[in-house]
This record gives sequence, structure tokens and C-alpha cells, in this order.
Amino acid sequence: MEEVVLNTGHTAWMLISTGLVLLMIPGLALFYGGMVRVKSLLNMMMMSFGALALVFVIWIAVGFSLVFGDSVGERGLIGNAGEFLFLKGLDDSTALIGEIPAAVFIAFQGLFAAITVALISGSIADRAKFGAWMIFAGTWVTLVYFPVAHWVFAFDNFVAKTGGWIANDLGAIDFAGGTAVHINAGAAGLALALILGKRVGFGRVPMRPHSLPLVMLGAALLWVGWFGFNAGSAVAANGTAGLALLNTMAATTAAVLAWLLVEKIRDGHATSLGAASGVVAGLVAITPACAVVGASGALIIGSIAGALCALSVGLKFKFGYDDSLDVVAVHLVGGIVGTVMIGFVGVEVGLFDGGGTDQLVKQIIGAAVVLAYSFIATLIIGKVIDMIFGFRITQDEELEGIDLAIHAERAYEIFDNNQGSAFGLSKGGQ
Repeated sequence: MEEVVLNTGHTAWMLISTGLVLLMIPGLALFYGGMVRVKSLLNMMMMSFGALALVFVIWIAVGFSLVFGDSVGERGLIGNAGEFLFLKGLDDSTALIGEIPAAVFIAFQGLFAAITVALISGSIADRAKFGAWMIFAGTWVTLVYFPVAHWVFAFDNFVAKTGGWIANDLGAIDFAGGTAVHINAGAAGLALALILGKRVGFGRVPMRPHSLPLVMLGAALLWVGWFGFNAGSAVAANGTAGLALLNTMAATTAAVLAWLLVEKIRDGHATSLGAASGVVAGLVAITPACAVVGASGALIIGSIAGALCALSVGLKFKFGYDDSLDVVAVHLVGGIVGTVMIGFVGVEVGLFDGGGTDQLVKQIIGAAVVLAYSFIATLIIGKVIDMIFGFRITQDEELEGIDLAIHAERAYEIFDNNQGSAFGLSKGGQ
């Protein structure tokens, strides 16, 4: 058997990719933070940073083992928690996974777990207790993300000898996380929005983004970071990574144009918020498909996602659920579009490329199972936390502003040089 040796080129690319995925966390914090009212900015950003800190600690302790350890039982529901407990056997400079250091792969995948949890926070902006959110983040990543990631990302004989059922038995394709990250987070966001209920004034009071420049900056950082997210999932500096990078660019630009076109036709204006949202919709949709479609397929996926996600934003008003920052419209809908479209435009496996309907059926099953599991499990987790601790702040705290009520801080303090006192921010933070 040929000895596996360290490939410095692959390692360099994965070090860069890991840094790019980390960049997505502050990118998301800025994106979400700009979209909320000023009185909720710090809390929104803290939910992302808090998730990163907690999830990565759990990842080191047991998460990596639950995702990439050998399946418990005959096949594929969860990895062996004790196999790599606290990364035993992998936390030294000589351990390899494939041709890269194990430490780099572990960090890369741990950031996937962290951003998946952070994405959910956008659905409950303005009204969730920070402590309850942190309890939810730790519980959800353990009971929902880790099992789903094992199903999707744990291929047989890569790290685990026996991996997850979606990747190996079903054969659904999810190159970088359309199901495990985006459908998973989108379904969870819907469940939490239903549990916490509507914000005070939802549907009656304008709840406009307080800083569109922050939204645009956050979207730009997400876009840059997503190259590591998608192209890094090749776990090598090779042609697959290059194709993933090209398709990520193609789908995202197409999605921006599609979203803006929908806005122009529907509302008469193409907005900066629409452009930023279109960026994220395209990035989400191409995630599962970025290495298995051609450039034309990426343009199709991006165009469909941009249009459908833009149209889906209005569903929360029609059906009466308050998904504050449109996690459902962007991540759930976009994730479904990208996952299912592989069955149509995937090279060789897609219906339009002579592959028949087999792959399409697999993609639909994979998406549906992850959606159902995440939604039901999140309803249970969220309801239990709400019953024991209370998940939502009081109405007075919400009106005052969650930043001041929970964190005892304001995002912006403006001082009168003569008086030395803060001014300009009235109660409610508007």
C-alpha cells in the first residue's frame, strides 16, 4: 500500500480556505447586524460570535467524533462519540487526513458547524434571550447538526470506515452543504420563529434595516469567504476546487440580477438590500452543486434561486410567521433549489444531461429528510428551552431595545462635548 504523505500545496489551500470560512462569521454578523434596527445590532452580532465560540469548543470535545467517527450500529445515523473524543490521536502535527494535516481539516469542518448555527439567529432577531440562544446553540448543534453532517459529509473510508447514509447509501450529492448547512438552518429558523412568535409591531410598524452599508459589507465578506466554503470543500488545490470557485461566481452574479429584476418588476425599484440578498441567495443555492455542474448549470441555478428567494420573502406576511431576516426565504428555499437542481443540470447525472430521474429522486429525498428532521427536532428543542428558561425577552425589553436590556450596551454612543452625556438615541433606539 502506498504511503500517504503530506501535500504542501493542498495544505496551503486548505489553510487559506479555513481562514476564508472564518471570515464568513463576522461577514454574517455585519450582514444580519445591518438588517436589524439599531437597538438590536449588538445582540445580532453577539449571536453569531457566541455561536462560533460555543460550537467550536463542542466540536473539539465531541463534535468531530460524532460527525466523522465510525457510524454507530449498522449504518449511518451518528458517529462514535468516543472514537475521537477531544480529538485523541488527531491533535498533533503529524496526523493526516487524506494529504493534509488532520488539524486543518478539523478546523475547517468545525467552522461549517459554527456558521450553520449562526445562520439560524436571523430568524429570531430582536426578541431572543442571549442565554437561551446559547443553550439552544449547544443543544441544536449536538442533536441536529452533528447527526445531519454525519449523514451528508461522512464518506466511507475517508475518516470513518463506515459513514453516513445520505452520502453512501442514498447517494444524494451535497458538495459543500446545501442540505447539512442551508436546508438544516432554514428549517430550524422556521421552527424557532414559530416558537418565539412575532415581534412587537410586526406587519404594522416599519422595521427597516438601520445600516444598508453594513448589509452590503457583510454580503461582500460572505461572498469572499464562500470561495473557501465551496472551493475548500474539494479538500485539495485541484481542478474540482477551480470548478467550484468558477460556479460560485457564476451562480451568485446570476442570482443578483434575477433578484433585482424581480424587485424592479414587482416594486418598481432595484434596491441595495435586494442586491445583497441576491448575493447570499446565489451563494446558498450553488453550495451543494458547485463541483457537479457546468458554468451554464450554475447560471441556471443562480437565476432560479435569485427569483424564487426574492418572491419567497413575502411568504412570512402571507402565512403570518415572523422570520425576521428571511432565513427561510434565502437559506431554506435557496438550499432546496440548489439541492434539487442537481437532479436536472448535474453533469452526467442530471435529467437534462442524459442522467434520467434517479439522481433527481435522490436529491429530493435527501432534502426532504433533512428538512423534516431539522424542523421537528428544532420544534422540540426550542419548546423545551422555552418552557424551562423562557426563550423570549419581555415586551418592555423589546421596546427598549435588546442591546440595552440584555447586554447593557448601545451600538452607537454620541457624546455632547460640553455636557459629557450620551444623547441622540431615544428609548426604542430608533
